[in-house]
Amino acid sequence: VQLVESGGGSVQAGGSLTLSCSASGFTDPSYCVGWFRQAPGEAREDVAHIDSDGRSDFGTSSYADSVKGRFAVSLNSAKNTLYLHMNSLKPDDTAMYVCAVADSAGDCYSASEYNYWGQGTQVTVS
Repeated sequence: VQLVESGGGSVQAGGSLTLSCSASGFTDPSYCVGWFRQAPGEAREDVAHIDSDGRSDFGTSSYADSVKGRFAVSLNSAKNTLYLHMNSLKPDDTAMYVCAVADSAGDCYSASEYNYWGQGTQVTVS
């Protein structure tokens, strides 16, 4: 099982970026797929996730208050790719963004429920 993120970079405030997370090796639908971020010296934050409840045809998206209305998470099951579309970026969005997958039922808001993690992609907003 492998998760590989891409799409990070440097952007000016007000700009946009789309992050991608390509998954391989999964044989069953996941329960939670999401994006977390962590800035230096700060706690890891659940940015956005999709709660699929183990079904491939179902998903409820949830967002941190800090990104609601600006970020959108989506999943292309055919491509096994999770996306994070980020608009109106702010300097406070600067962080390492990591995608994660939970393959069993649990609280999708909790990082401890996720058992597969990518290496992350850096987003810097100036």
